[in-house]
Amino acid sequence: MEIIRGLYNLPPDFKHCVLTLGNFDGIHLGHQALIARLKQVSKAKQLPAVVMLFEPQPLEFFSGDNSPSRLTSFQEKYHVLDKLGIDYILAIPFNQTFANMHADAFIEQGLISRLKAQYIVVGDDFRFGAKRQGGAALLKQYAAKGHFELESLPTYIVEAQRVSSTAIRQALSNDDFTLAHMLLGRAYTILGRVIHGNQLARQLGFPTANILLHRKNPALHGVYFVKVQNQCDNQFYHGIANIGIRPTINGKVAVLEVHIFDFNQDIYGQYLAVEFVSKIRNEVKFDSLSALQAQIQQDICIAKQISAKLQITS
Repeated sequence: MEIIRGLYNLPPDFKHCVLTLGNFDGIHLGHQALIARLKQVSKAKQLPAVVMLFEPQPLEFFSGDNSPSRLTSFQEKYHVLDKLGIDYILAIPFNQTFANMHADAFIEQGLISRLKAQYIVVGDDFRFGAKRQGGAALLKQYAAKGHFELESLPTYIVEAQRVSSTAIRQALSNDDFTLAHMLLGRAYTILGRVIHGNQLARQLGFPTANILLHRKNPALHGVYFVKVQNQCDNQFYHGIANIGIRPTINGKVAVLEVHIFDFNQDIYGQYLAVEFVSKIRNEVKFDSLSALQAQIQQDICIAKQISAKLQITS
């Protein structure tokens, strides 16, 4: 799968494609239904399957720090879409110029003139263009004129629950990982590269793998029991993870720290997939590092009890 950053970076030999477009935050079951249909059409028409998405996501651009929590970073979207067999990700830089573009101009200049999309698959609630004026109805007008074929898929429902990124955010906010799993079609996982931290956790006796979140507002905050997969050797481990700003040391930016049980390997630079299984507690500010150290020890005891129960029932 290839990444194309912006419509003006399309390769010279790019002729036609089948296309779906949106934010794809979470790449949940509804998104997967769009992509599955896109791949069917791609195979039938022998044209590349293209997913157009926007970076930053529009609400991140407009709302900044007040935007909804982000489920998946661009890197995580790439990882999932690659597994789903997409040919190209077309990443559109969402800036003020693009935000001001009229919906008709986006269709005519972007989808028809530059992409030469032959078939477009969208969700029936997809909106685009300045002031969100465009949608499936406008695309249908252009399809009726023969510019492309259009398929608008209805909202995806699973067990009477509407599948949406908003519903998944709410499930995670409620620590309902079972519901989040049902809507996503997989466990909620954060993927990232291990970087060097401030070594404080190691000094406290609990070394951690530190992972950049690549999102302003993560969907989770607190301490969790997690399953960890090393993407280099596909080995699985259990551990605890903290997502937050680390108020005890006056942190400002949310980070993900993972303490892997019974583990003593150098994994700097390697990628970990961190699956969140159960919440242990909220992040709090401690009066001293010794108090924090005692709490981490207690967190590990709780997490290992959860781990033991999982091993017994699995």
